[in-house]
Formats: sequence, C-alpha cells, structure tokens
Amino acid sequence: MKELTDADLRGSQIVDADLREAWFRGCDFENTHIRGADLTNTEIDGEIDGLVINGVEVADLIEAELDRRHPERVVLRAKTVAEFRSGWAGLESMWQATLDRVAAMPPETADLSVHGEWSLAQTLRHLVFATDVWLGDAILRRDRPYHRLGEPFSGWRDRAAGVGIELDTPADFADVLQMRAEGQAQVREYLAGASDDDLAATAGEPFFTPSAFPVRQCLWIIANEEWHHHRYATRDLDALAGGATGAPRR
Repeated sequence: MKELTDADLRGSQIVDADLREAWFRGCDFENTHIRGADLTNTEIDGEIDGLVINGVEVADLIEAELDRRHPERVVLRAKTVAEFRSGWAGLESMWQATLDRVAAMPPETADLSVHGEWSLAQTLRHLVFATDVWLGDAILRRDRPYHRLGEPFSGWRDRAAGVGIELDTPADFADVLQMRAEGQAQVREYLAGASDDDLAATAGEPFFTPSAFPVRQCLWIIANEEWHHHRYATRDLDALAGGATGAPRR
C-alpha cells in the first residue's frame, strides 16, 4: 500500500481521484467539501460535529442512535457527582463484560492488532494513561501521576519519557489488567469522596497543555476515552471473532 505521510493538502482540489481501498488516519477534514462522490461501503469513525450528508446535518442523528444502542453513554453528559458515580459504574460493567469475553477467546487475542489499530492490551494501557492525565495529574495534582507502562496518544509520545513513561516496553496482559483495575479504582474512589462543588473547581494543567479545565470537564474526558475506546476494542474483537487476521502491533 502506498503511503502519503504528513502531507499538507489544505486548499487543494482533488478531482477524479481513485481513492478506493484507501485509509485515512489522523487526518484533519475540518471544512472539507466532497461533491459527486461515491461513498458506497464507506466507514467513517471519528469526532463528528457539523457533518452534512445530502443536505442533512447528521451529527445529532448519530448521537441519538448511539444513545439508543448504548444507554451507558449518559455519563458523557453527567452534571452531578451522583450522575458520574452511576455512569462510572456503567462504564466499568461495560468493560468487564468485554474482558470476560476476551478471557474466553484464544490467549493471544489481547495482543492482536486489526488494520494497524491498537491491540486490546495497548488500548487498556492508553486508558491507564488517560486516567493518569486527567485524574492523577489534572485533578489530584500528584507529583508523579504517570504509570511507567501507560500508552500515550501518538501526538504526546515525544514528551512521555519526561514524565517517566517507558515507551514500547512490553507487559504481560495480567500486569496490564492489574494496572487497569488500579486506575479504575482511583476514579471510583475519587467520585466516592467528591461533591458537586468539586466539579466546578479548576483542575491543574496536564503536562502536555498550558490550559486548565474544570474538574467536570476532566471527568467528561475520562468518560469519553472509556466509551470510545471500548467501541474501538469491541469493533476489532468482532473482526477477530469473524475470522479477521490480526498481528502484534509494532
């Protein structure tokens, strides 16, 4: 497969191009216009806001359908500590069902990548990192909030070593499950002792941004990471269960 990396195509007109079987990863399509296109069997996965298809703004329709299919998504709009507590319990239950499913699959399943995406083990390590960022660093302001085996987002990898993260260090899946369980417990324990007034307080600044956010927004980000990465993980597990070929991700 030909690869076009770090290309700046802003303002370009791409006319009569054959993009069949193409993959777009980490691309910015803001204010993109597509005319006269054939999108048969096309899959779009990402943050969708203001997407108009054939004259219909579809973002709200997508959100409504996702809410219908996944009632646990209510936590993404939680406003009170009680709503966050209930919503977090729903997210933990959602993930536990998936881990139970994986336990019944071949033992190498957790380390397999589908189409170059994160394996389940890497996904869980990333969720540990997300919890460390938005709870340990931003909300709790710990001196050393980062687990050494966390998996940063690709855009933050160049700064990860500076906070003690050991990039590309292998880990047994049992150890990944343990660190993941500890991260979930930290969120649960914080919510157990938090008040609605705490949600409005300003959190600290995570290591990768000079911006500070309200505690409520930090918790929303954690919940979004949990829900969306669960969707990605189950998508790939479904593919593996259906016979897709997976390989360890390098």
